[in-house]
Parts: sequence; structure tokens; C-alpha cells
Amino acid sequence: MQELDGGFSITLFKNTLTEEQLTKLGLNARQVKAVLYVKEKGKITNKEYQEVLGVARMTATRDLTQLVEKGILKSSDTKGAGSYYEL
Repeated sequence: MQELDGGFSITLFKNTLTEEQLTKLGLNARQVKAVLYVKEKGKITNKEYQEVLGVARMTATRDLTQLVEKGILKSSDTKGAGSYYEL
């Protein structure tokens, strides 16, 4: 928000995290589902990723790491048990 001549101006940004846009970023189908899950739920843990997407722990870790590297998700400050990922 920005004050402007006694009023204010608000900039609204287009939702860039659509399934189509995520696919264009090179995400696999699991990662797209995970990002949509995070949009709905607010966060995801590695264990939730495994359960929701039916993958092994290492696959979940690899996919989540790639999402962080691409700047789509960020990891919590907590590491190990209790850690999660959010937008």
C-alpha cells in the first residue's frame, strides 16, 4: 500500500501459482499437487508430502528441496521433526 495525494494506492498481484504456471516452471505432477496443497492448507511437512502423494521419504525430500531451490516454497527455521514448508 502506498499513500498518494491524500489517498492510497493498493497493488494486487495476479495469482501466478496456477497449475499451468507451475508446469511451465518445470515442476513435475507431484510438485504441482504439493504447491496446490500448500496454497489450500498453508504448509506441508515431509511426512504429509509422503502421505498425500504416495511417495518414499527420499522422493519427498528431493521434490521439496527442488521447490525451495526454485523459490516456490521456503522451509521453516525448524529442522528435523517439526519442520515444514510454506509459500
